[in-house]
Amino acid sequence: MPITLTALSDLASLPFDDIIDVRSPAEYAEDHVPGALSLPVLSDEERARVGTIYVQEAPFRARKVGAALVARNAAAHLEGALAEKPGGWRPLLYCWRGGQRSGSFAAILREIGWRVDTIKGGYKSYRALVVRMLYETPLPLRLVVVDGGTGTAKTRLLHALAGQGAQVIDLEGLAAHRGSVFGAMAGGQPAQKGFESALATRIIGFDPARPVFVEAESSKIGALRLPPSLWTAMITAPRVDISAPLEARAGHLVDEYDDMVRDPEKLDAVLSKLVRYHGHKRVDEWRALAGAGAFTDLCKALIVEHYDPRYARISRADAPRMATFELPDLADATLQAAAARLRAEAG
Repeated sequence: MPITLTALSDLASLPFDDIIDVRSPAEYAEDHVPGALSLPVLSDEERARVGTIYVQEAPFRARKVGAALVARNAAAHLEGALAEKPGGWRPLLYCWRGGQRSGSFAAILREIGWRVDTIKGGYKSYRALVVRMLYETPLPLRLVVVDGGTGTAKTRLLHALAGQGAQVIDLEGLAAHRGSVFGAMAGGQPAQKGFESALATRIIGFDPARPVFVEAESSKIGALRLPPSLWTAMITAPRVDISAPLEARAGHLVDEYDDMVRDPEKLDAVLSKLVRYHGHKRVDEWRALAGAGAFTDLCKALIVEHYDPRYARISRADAPRMATFELPDLADATLQAAAARLRAEAG
């Protein structure tokens, strides 16, 4: 009998050894139930082919062709990924919504003797729970926003907090982007739905009685949008302002953006995006600093002329302030001490 998910927290207590996503690889890549294994019963091309037959020829022929493809792919999984599964293995399967793909594969697995169940409503029922949490319901979290100008090592401070046992949401880590024009990372960003699944998974693991620390961000990180429930909580949450000397901030940026330092073409391409703000003459001067290897001086100039003025324009002066931390440097020991103090301030 299909399993009904009533809350995202249900996933942690389900009595199954594995959750299997039988949708196509492209569907899985966009988003999936956290921890689910991908065992597609139709490839992307096969799924498109069956859909075309359904629309242009006849539903019966589409089902017949689809059944043959599912059986063929199921055989490959049984001889591959599932070959060593024991008799007591208990999987939970899901597809998109209707249950045809998951139901077909489940029937084969049941004939072998495995205790198999499916998720009622498939991926769409799971996605509805994510939407409810991040779009429709106020977050039951006590957020503390770590604020400060570019280069004040806010992400490193979050990691120090996490290392000391604090509850932390690393939005830039989840979004695979450092949150600025220079912020793109190798491998690119996840899809919006995948980002939201990762975020929801973090949230359901938190104790609502304890503070949750998050870095100040705009409403977008790279191409990804912060979902409204989180964004609403962030803009009203108390903030801790972090400041540090310009030299320390520039040095931190040189270390943090070492991929730019090592790739002159990549750095030049990003600098080109600043022409619209600062003109060709100033950007050419920054290019000259990069070409001379004067990366610390380049970062100082970018902080003073680009980032700090923009930060001043977008900072939320009306947000409640919890404390201000004026750090003498951004050494690991300093950040560890700041994290300990921040935990004490937040209670």
